[in-house]
Amino acid sequence: MKKVYVFLADGFEEIEALIPIDVLRRGGVEVVTVSITDFPLVQSAHGVNVEADIMFEQADYTDADLLFLPGGMPGASNLFAHKGVCKALVDQHAVGKKVAAICASPAVVLAPLGILEGKRATCYPGMEETLPEADATYTGDLVTVDGNVTTGEGPAAAFPFAYELLSQLVNKQTADQIAEGMRYKHLMA
Repeated sequence: MKKVYVFLADGFEEIEALIPIDVLRRGGVEVVTVSITDFPLVQSAHGVNVEADIMFEQADYTDADLLFLPGGMPGASNLFAHKGVCKALVDQHAVGKKVAAICASPAVVLAPLGILEGKRATCYPGMEETLPEADATYTGDLVTVDGNVTTGEGPAAAFPFAYELLSQLVNKQTADQIAEGMRYKHLMA
């Protein structure tokens, strides 16, 4: 079974976190939510409290198939301020394992860490000015995959982003079946 860690910081965008968590779990992926705060309960950008599965210190993250960052502000800034999260991301990327981020997190976290260097990426419109500084090319697409890095634009990208991650971790057939069952395919027809 594939394993994904989702880092939750105060101020995270709940749609960008919970839709991928739900889709991946429906697809049979082990998803572990991780609080990077001092408490298991993490407050989203819009005041929704989510109880994480574990605290940051309870795992070493070397068993991750994917490390995932939701966006939102100040959630993305809080993720970048956490040295342990930054080290886990850099280590994951250095060995060629999967990293994913959506909305503000590609620009606020991945770009300054050098993870987007030489890559194509997307992020929330208006934040893309950090990408050329990181030697990354902004696509403006809902979802962009370049090698081991997957980026998403914002809340509206949460479903296609989640199905893309499920395709990578399990297979496209499973992602398509989950999308159909959730009526996403019907919406896009």
